[in-house]
Amino acid sequence: MKLEDYTYNLVDELIASTPPEVRGWSRLLALNRNNGEIKDSFYRNIADFFKGGDVLVLNDTKVIKARLFVKKESGVKRELVILERHSYDADWHQHKVMYRGKIKEGDILTVENSQEKIKVEEILGDGLAIVSSNKDLRDLCDQYGTVPLPPYMRRDATPLDIKRYQTVFAQEKGSVAAPTASLNMTDEILQTLKNKGVIVCYLTLHVGLGTFMPIRTDNLEEHKMHQEYFEIPQETVSIIKKAKKESRRVFALGTTVSRTLEYNANSLLDYNDAKDKLTGEADIFIYPGYNFKILNGMITNFHAPKSTVLMMASAFAGWDNLLNAYNYASEHNYRFLSYGDSMIIY
Repeated sequence: MKLEDYTYNLVDELIASTPPEVRGWSRLLALNRNNGEIKDSFYRNIADFFKGGDVLVLNDTKVIKARLFVKKESGVKRELVILERHSYDADWHQHKVMYRGKIKEGDILTVENSQEKIKVEEILGDGLAIVSSNKDLRDLCDQYGTVPLPPYMRRDATPLDIKRYQTVFAQEKGSVAAPTASLNMTDEILQTLKNKGVIVCYLTLHVGLGTFMPIRTDNLEEHKMHQEYFEIPQETVSIIKKAKKESRRVFALGTTVSRTLEYNANSLLDYNDAKDKLTGEADIFIYPGYNFKILNGMITNFHAPKSTVLMMASAFAGWDNLLNAYNYASEHNYRFLSYGDSMIIY
């Protein structure tokens, strides 16, 4: 299975570099994966594609303002990005970072616009290092950091991004990239879904910068997926188990939820398993040929060519159906990528 087979022509003019003026006022393309039928709609009308008893699972991770600008003792500026939370991250006074520009072990870095110090403990290679601080690094990010926007936006974050590159239901600090399919969701739309009888529940998966990493092998089967820490609370486990047992549909809001649920499929389908909650490090790579065990529907954005998330959407919708939908979206000026319009595949 070759990477070159899963691409399309994405022109720069269709890439959304800013959020829609009003959250939730984006467009929605609906794709029936059984017959390939395409419908135009609006995100605020997404409840039209649900019925009572359906389950919708959301990711309540919260994006850290993980991008920190620092100065070396010489006055030279450098940039650090504090990486996502993992299961082994108990102490945030020492943490792994990605850095831009030269630094070396022992360097003392001063956070811009503050007197706060960060020490370089170890250089790991590949632009990664271990740093330490007397202050919790998450608190430093809250006070002095900025939003780590996706590289393709080619701009620095603004005060608007602090609000809009975050979901309205974000709770658990730990991500360095947003679960972007959730950025269009609003409290009002969620209430409309609940009024229709849709059961809304939550899990946490902390999104890492690996989500932007390109697939570096031509053969898809050789790609190794990055790990991301997840927690599925007992209430959500019970809701999904009951829904699957009763043959009710389960929808994922975004690819982060999709891979968390499918990674835990065996546990979620074990109706006798009484575990309180599920936790771990998900590294599942879903590409065409994968047999989905939990999902019956997926709400997602339009993804970059040759990306792991495009592979997942292809596996769920079928590549021919998805490519046809993407070509349709391009012809009809849908907005693509993180701040763009959305799809529902059902």
